[in-house]
Amino acid sequence: MTAPVLDLPVEPVVIAPERGGPVPLTPVQQDILRLKQERKAIILAHNYQVEPIQRVADFVGDSLGLSYKAAETQAEVIVFCGVHFMAETAKIVNPGKIVILPDLDAGCSLSDSCPAEKLAAYKTANPGLYVVAYINCSAAVKALSDVIVTSGNAVKIVEKVPSDREILFVPDQNLGQWVMQKTGRSMRLWPGSCYVHLLFTTRAIEKLKLKFPHAPVIAHPECTQSVRDLADEVCSTEKMVSYCKSHAATSFIVVTESGMLHRLHREVPDKTFIAGPTDKCACNDCRFMKLNTIEKLHAALANLQPRIELPPDILTRARGPIQRMLDWSR
Repeated sequence: MTAPVLDLPVEPVVIAPERGGPVPLTPVQQDILRLKQERKAIILAHNYQVEPIQRVADFVGDSLGLSYKAAETQAEVIVFCGVHFMAETAKIVNPGKIVILPDLDAGCSLSDSCPAEKLAAYKTANPGLYVVAYINCSAAVKALSDVIVTSGNAVKIVEKVPSDREILFVPDQNLGQWVMQKTGRSMRLWPGSCYVHLLFTTRAIEKLKLKFPHAPVIAHPECTQSVRDLADEVCSTEKMVSYCKSHAATSFIVVTESGMLHRLHREVPDKTFIAGPTDKCACNDCRFMKLNTIEKLHAALANLQPRIELPPDILTRARGPIQRMLDWSR
């Protein structure tokens, strides 16, 4: 029987185990660590950040883990290597601290899909809704919400919402749909989505599965249902780490933003990770996450700029829903 011909756009991006010790830090990375001590700062980095930033971070994780670290830190300065809504969250839970984002233009298409004024108007027209907001939203949207969720705790949080309340889930309709399937809870879904996870297609994943038939597929719940249905496991980025550590397989197809492969390679060094492709490229980068660079991180620490500032009323009103999430997630 003739093997199937794979019409992949380019060769898959594969990160395999390496021999030898860790790569030495560059002079810029070394100076970042010096500045961090001088500024009494903590560097928090999302799993989707570039590898040079992940290597100098005090903590690399998903939105839930980063929220806990931001809330608990005793540092005087929080340098948040992620996107704008994440740095806002750090400021909300620590309003008295300096919070810095290396590039203020590091936004989020998902957050942009739910403007606060539109949510406020919808709530006015539909009184009584219990608003569950995915953390990928602006501080102003958080201030209009009842509780915040991440992909790692959304199922658990939704199960705690009083059964007599109708839920409006904002802004990610794909995550909301997945939560509905897992909980059996009917919800109204805001029509938002992450542009990165929409680029994954069943066509691209199926072709990669032919080339790596023994590699389980792990996908983020922000993917469309058709892609999620192809996955062996649908989970948050944090759960991806534990899943790959405990699974007997030695190779995995990872269907989320490509920065996650760096974290997996660092924490599960004896296994191989293949980037989930799109129909046009072998991996999938978030253009907003990648606005943060090691050079911008260095400049941010040196200058303590650019800073995240929020109106006092937004800080106060957004803190309650976030704290409720942190309390309900424990």
